[in-house]
Amino acid sequence: MAGQPLRLIFMGTPDFSVAALRALLAAGHEVVAVYSQPPRKSGRGQKLTPTPVHAFAAELGLEVRTPVSLKNTDEQRAFAELNADAAVVVAYGLILPKVILDAPKLGCFNIHASLLPRWRGAAPIQRAIEAGDRQSGVTIMHMDEGLDTGDMVLVKAIDTSPDMNAQQLHDALSDMGARLIVQALAGVVDGTLSAQPQPEDGVTYAKKIDKAETRIDWHLSAEAISAQVRAFYPLAWFERDGQRVRVCSASVELGSGAPGEVLDGQLLVACGEGAVRLIDVQPAGKNVMSADAYVRGNPLRMDEVFI
Repeated sequence: MAGQPLRLIFMGTPDFSVAALRALLAAGHEVVAVYSQPPRKSGRGQKLTPTPVHAFAAELGLEVRTPVSLKNTDEQRAFAELNADAAVVVAYGLILPKVILDAPKLGCFNIHASLLPRWRGAAPIQRAIEAGDRQSGVTIMHMDEGLDTGDMVLVKAIDTSPDMNAQQLHDALSDMGARLIVQALAGVVDGTLSAQPQPEDGVTYAKKIDKAETRIDWHLSAEAISAQVRAFYPLAWFERDGQRVRVCSASVELGSGAPGEVLDGQLLVACGEGAVRLIDVQPAGKNVMSADAYVRGNPLRMDEVFI
């Protein structure tokens, strides 16, 4: 098998996964089937829309399968009949039963957007930003039945800057994961890479983002709110006059006042400790705009307090 293209099953759903599929095809591997989440209704017309991976694969004429579950024996049989050398899993969104994990000759390999065992789970990118981690990275993992507990084949770290938001880290790790999975598969096949158990220390869990978390709590410190804005980009929001206003970027500044109190005419807002300067915002139904543009169209009032 060494030096030869592999028969691969690719399993992924969001934008994050597309780069890896593109890289595997460019490396000469044969993708015999692509698995993705079923199309969902979206937009004002509630039209059924395929996932980013589904759409990309369909453009290339690849076979796309969208089962709602892999627990069905017929689905499991169809998966096994693909006779794949390996499966590559990137933010797929379904639990893989043991019979699925065991079907490919080399097993299933996952691209996980963290330095395992830190941030196992659904939202490693957002939780790393929220926690103020100064390093992130990608782990290529040989999957087992646990939640991101499989042995590590390849790990690469990158430094994160204090002003990096989740979208920027997402893009960097998507590209990194695409490069690493090609290297990992080659190394497994030629015997230069072997899977190693994860360290027992340092395990943390990246729970799924709850919509309630995206609302800014002005009682938090300015540092925490800045991290919240970057972690949940572009979804962090506050309420003004009964309308939601998203905060797309903000910076920590000196200032004090009641939590949520507007301290100047350019969106400096007091927090539980310190203050944040809102730089780019998005009122409901509008495009993203600078604080200056927002204030011109929505003048601030004396002693106004955001909630």
